[in-house]
Order: sequence, then structure tokens, then C-alpha cells
Amino acid sequence: MAILKDKKVVIIGDRDGIPGPAIADCVATAGGEVVFSSTECFV
Repeated sequence: MAILKDKKVVIIGDRDGIPGPAIADCVATAGGEVVFSSTECFV
């Protein structure tokens, strides 16, 4: 069962935490569609 099947997802990752591409891979595995992914620095 895909939790995010047919859902569109916006991802904002953290440079010192979990980067955007890593979250995007998880979302894709869960069946979601990544419409935007970015990794930011929150200082």
C-alpha cells in the first residue's frame, strides 16, 4: 500500500538535517509525486 499514492509533495530539506533529495527518494518510494524539492540552510 502506497501512503502517498497520487499525492503531490513539496519538500524543503535541511542542510544540517535531512537533505531534500533523500526525502524525495522516500516520497517516490511511497508513491508520491515530487513537484518541488530544495535543501536550505536554516541558521
